[in-house]
Amino acid sequence: MESFIIEGGHPLSGTITPQGAKNEALEVICATLLTEEKVVMRNVPDILDVNNLILLLKDIGVSVERIGKNEYTFESKDINLDYLGSEEFVKKCSSLRGSVLMIGPLLARFGKAVVAKPGGDKIGRRRLDTHFLGFKNLGAKFVHSEGSNTFEIKASRLKGTYMLLDEASVTGTANIVMAAVLAKGTTTIYNAACEPYIQQLCKMLNAMGAKISGIASNLLTIEGVDKLHGADHTILPDMIEVGSFIGMAAMVGNGLRIKNVSVENLGIIPDAFRRLGVKILIEGDDLYIPHVPHYQVDSFIDGSIMTLADAPWPGLTPDLISVLLVVATQARGSVLVHQKMFESRLFFVDKLIDMGAQIILCDPHRAVVIGHDHKVRLKAGRMTSPDIRAGIALLIAALSANGTSRIDNIAQIDRGYEDIEARLNALGANIKRVKN
Repeated sequence: MESFIIEGGHPLSGTITPQGAKNEALEVICATLLTEEKVVMRNVPDILDVNNLILLLKDIGVSVERIGKNEYTFESKDINLDYLGSEEFVKKCSSLRGSVLMIGPLLARFGKAVVAKPGGDKIGRRRLDTHFLGFKNLGAKFVHSEGSNTFEIKASRLKGTYMLLDEASVTGTANIVMAAVLAKGTTTIYNAACEPYIQQLCKMLNAMGAKISGIASNLLTIEGVDKLHGADHTILPDMIEVGSFIGMAAMVGNGLRIKNVSVENLGIIPDAFRRLGVKILIEGDDLYIPHVPHYQVDSFIDGSIMTLADAPWPGLTPDLISVLLVVATQARGSVLVHQKMFESRLFFVDKLIDMGAQIILCDPHRAVVIGHDHKVRLKAGRMTSPDIRAGIALLIAALSANGTSRIDNIAQIDRGYEDIEARLNALGANIKRVKN
C-alpha cells in the first residue's frame, strides 16, 4: 500500500498534456482479440487498469510487444481457451472491471467465453444485465456458476438481430458491438451509448474490416463479416483527465495550459466548469485556464440554484461529478450536484466536510455545496481514496488545502492517472509518494 503526502497551497502553472483515454483503451485493447492479425495501438495510458488488462491478455496467449512510449502491438493468434476457465484467470478477472470487455470478442471469434464477475470501483451497483441481454439477443446461452462466481457463455455462431438496450451502457454497447461485428447478418442496436470511446471503438473496428454505420448516434447498424484484419489505432486524449486538470487550475492554478485535448470530443465538459464561473479559453486544440481571484456560479434564468447532473453522452459524464463538486467548494455561490448513475459516489464528501467544506449530503445521489469564494481555505487532513474519481477529487482538495494532507489507498488513483505526482510536481505541486 502506498500513500500521497501533499503540501497544500502551492500554485500550479505551466503546461500539461493529458494521457490517452483510459475507458477507450480498455475497449480497443479487448477488440484486438477479434483478429489473429497484428494491431498497433498508440497513445496507450501507462496506468494500473490498462496494464493489468494487458497482462491478462498475455496470460491467455496474446503476443504483446511494446514498440515505443505508450505504443504497443497486439497479436491474438494463439489463444489458450482452456486457461479461461482456470481458477487463476477467474481470480484476476474479479479484480479488474475492464475484463468484462473480453466477453464480446471471445464469444464472437471462438464461440465461448468464461469471465468472472468483475471488480473495480466501490461506487454502488454496476450491473451486467445489458451485456448479457445483448448476447442473448444475438443467440448466445449463458450460465452463472454461483460457486466460482463465473459466467460461461456459448454460441456456435452469433446471429444479427434488432435490439433495444434497457440502458445506454457504455461497456454494454462496446461489448455487444464487438460481438456483433462477426455475427451472421445485420444487427441493429437502439439506445446505444454514443460516447467518444464508443465512436473510437467503432472507427477502429471499421478500419479492421467491420461494417458499422450510425457512429456518434444512439442507433448503430452492424453488418456482420466473416473475418477482421489488423489496423493502426491512436487513442484519444482522456477527457476525464482534461476535466481533472481544469478543476486543479480553478482551485490552485496560476495560469495553466492543457495541450492537445481534442476539443471536439470534450462535449459539454468545458461548459460545465464555466457554469461554476471557471474561465476557459480555447486556443487551437489547447485549453488555457487563467488565474482568477473569484469564480461566480451561474444561476438559471428563473433565478433557481445551479444544478449539475450527470447524463448519458452528450450529457455530462458521471466521472467528473466528483471533481466539479470539489471545485464548487471554493466558488462564489451554491450548487446542487446530482449524481444519478451511481448511488455511492458522493459518499466521499464526508472527507471534504472534515476539511471544512460546506456541503449538505441530501441522499446518496444529491449534495448541496455552498462555496467559500476562496475566503476560507480547506484544512489539510488524512483521507482514503474510495475510487478513481473520488481519489483525484480528494487530491485536488489537498492541493488547495492549508497544511499537509495524506491520501491513503492511492492505488485507486493509479488505476486511472499516469504518473500523476511527477506531472503535477512539474507544475509546482508538492506531492510525495510513500510506502505504508
